[in-house]
Amino acid sequence: MYKAIVIGTSYGGLEALKTLLPKLRSGFPVPVIIVLHIGDHNNETFVNYMNSLCELEVKEADSHEKIKAGFAYFAPPNYHLLVESDFTFSLTTDEKHNFSRPSIDILFESAAWVYCQTLIGVVLTGANSDGANGLKMIKDFGGATIVENPCSAISPAMPRSALKTAKPDFQLPLEIIADKLIELASIGR
Repeated sequence: MYKAIVIGTSYGGLEALKTLLPKLRSGFPVPVIIVLHIGDHNNETFVNYMNSLCELEVKEADSHEKIKAGFAYFAPPNYHLLVESDFTFSLTTDEKHNFSRPSIDILFESAAWVYCQTLIGVVLTGANSDGANGLKMIKDFGGATIVENPCSAISPAMPRSALKTAKPDFQLPLEIIADKLIELASIGR
């Protein structure tokens, strides 16, 4: 039974998330935790827009917040987002990783330690290699791994890197990733 989903994306990620997140309906049984590389820009406008499209409640993650189903959490700009052993978030301003803060790898690796085989990791479109090592760690810990098919990605570099490094369980076009998440999240329920 899966207990959380982590998603990492960069260039083209706004469009990808507008396709994926609205398909996850109310009652979706696991929380979704997202790192989107947006630099120093504020998430507020995008979070509000996504809330108008989604049945899940979309919000920025807060430090010490309990992670709950029914939510899609975004890493705040300029903070690394980590999952703690008590299933809460922590935020750090440690140095950039893969030229990014927030870093997909840092989220994925911390979540893998906590959720182990009950975690699903997803790498979407992006222009660098962030997320590849974290996705490999999720797979090594027994979690499920999904990568957007580079052919459907706005920017194929991040999916290609994740495919090469992590050898994921699934390589899917963006349009059906939500269907696979719904299928996996319902296993064991």
